[in-house]
Amino acid sequence: MTRAVIFDLDGLLIDSESAWAQVRREFVLEHGGRWYDHTQRDMMGMSSVEWSRYIRDELGVDLAPPNISAEVVRRLAVLYRERLPLLPGAREAVERLAARWPLALASSSNRVLIDLVLATAELAGYFEATVSSEEVAHGKPAPDVYLEAARRLDTDPSGCAAIEDSHNGILSAVAAGMRVVAIPNREFPPGEDALARADRVLHSVAELTPDVIES
Repeated sequence: MTRAVIFDLDGLLIDSESAWAQVRREFVLEHGGRWYDHTQRDMMGMSSVEWSRYIRDELGVDLAPPNISAEVVRRLAVLYRERLPLLPGAREAVERLAARWPLALASSSNRVLIDLVLATAELAGYFEATVSSEEVAHGKPAPDVYLEAARRLDTDPSGCAAIEDSHNGILSAVAAGMRVVAIPNREFPPGEDALARADRVLHSVAELTPDVIES
């Protein structure tokens, strides 16, 4: 029986993966680093601590990880304030599910970006708890961020349904012992092995209804 629903953010409620890729790539190249075709996919799901270290250690940017994270986040916040890329149907899906269950959000984004997005989209009031992976020990695909979201909802993870778009996100929710509805990111789709572990696969967030969760 479902007792709560936990949403991802990037690539699910907002079309932001391309923005993350653009900002990180520009930052890395400006600071003499390297960028590969697989770089953005490698960082998807990482916490800010993890991806800022990755940029320093794997991409060759000779700056302290906290400084890397702060500047990337600052640039993303500027883009979000100019135009928030809320995905079609995202608001309605949140409203539908919030009418039935307590909602939480488990995101790899930094806390400042989570709060900015939810405030700008006027969605903050629908979520009883929000967790950034910078607030837990490990980012996705580790289960930490989903387990913490369930804890803040005071709900056993087995009673939670997770809504995810990414490979590492699906694996994270599965590892937390949750049922998973996958809505694959079109630009960075999850692998078939991750999709096979989801309980349901939808084409878009607009298809997300209470009936989907209950079934």
